[in-house]
Amino acid sequence: MRRARDLPCGDTRVYVEFEVRRVDCRICGTVKRERLGFLAENPFYTKRFAYYVGQRCRSSSIRDVAQELRLDWHTVKELDKEYMRAQLARAPQPAPAVIGLDELSVRKGHTYRIVVSDLVRGRPIWFGGEDRSEESLARFYEWLGERKSQRIRLAVMDMWKPFRNATMRHAPRAAILFDKFHVMRHLGDALDRVRRSEYARLTGADRRFIKGQRYTLLSRRENLTLEGKRSLKLLLAANQRLNTAYLLKESFGQLWSYEREGWARRFFENWRASLKWQRLKPYEKFAQMIDRHWDGIAAYCKPENKVSLGFVEGLNNKIRVIQRRAYGLRDEEYLRLKVLTCMLPAL
Repeated sequence: MRRARDLPCGDTRVYVEFEVRRVDCRICGTVKRERLGFLAENPFYTKRFAYYVGQRCRSSSIRDVAQELRLDWHTVKELDKEYMRAQLARAPQPAPAVIGLDELSVRKGHTYRIVVSDLVRGRPIWFGGEDRSEESLARFYEWLGERKSQRIRLAVMDMWKPFRNATMRHAPRAAILFDKFHVMRHLGDALDRVRRSEYARLTGADRRFIKGQRYTLLSRRENLTLEGKRSLKLLLAANQRLNTAYLLKESFGQLWSYEREGWARRFFENWRASLKWQRLKPYEKFAQMIDRHWDGIAAYCKPENKVSLGFVEGLNNKIRVIQRRAYGLRDEEYLRLKVLTCMLPAL
């Protein structure tokens, strides 16, 4: 008789007892044991119990699930892996028309992996590579195949040159679109450099308006608390240069609202002209960067390229939650499964 743990009944553990038949094969002369479909890869647990553990791990850490079910930490992890592999097996084969490319930091020391998402279906489809190089992204296109790569019509990415080069070589029909959130992040960095230069320029009591206000200055106004809005109002009233830089940053987001490239270009030229005599060197460098990468930004003006640009950033936030919940994931295969299944429906 064999015994396997099954789904609990309330707070009571339930075990299934069963017999396993052994057959003496006359052809090969060996003794074989029948396969039971209701057992998990670990034969001490049923498959539905393994799926229950996997469902619990979608919202809880391995340690919490192990304590709740009185299981070993490694057992919970392996059952969760089986559950996620079953999720991927049931998911449709990827054939993306619009992809999103981004890198993920897996540990300290600039160690990155590439995450590729299907922006139409709204789920990640590939996780891999050894770094952010062109060769690492080429592995994705080799995995996808030449035929499916030729069908990609749009690739959303940051302004990292190796990503652009690999996409142009392996998916020549795909238009390149630079992600709005990465562009605005560069503008936020420029604003922060202005803040630091103003702090270094001022002395004495004038510094008190700037000190400790980095988050307040870089956040969107609607995301601030009432106290944060008061601090922002006081800061902008006290420093004219920061006030100008903040208003320029807030107005730049209008660039993605235009439906014709000519109108978008006119807006950008007017925005760049407003930098004259403002002594905002970081903003001038930002404007030069936008001018160099204009084709990838203006591509959003075309109606067929109006895709949701928030999915990649939302996926990054979700992955960071997974990493923070686990206090870092050393098992890269487990992290890969977590990333690829985080947007799939539960079994």
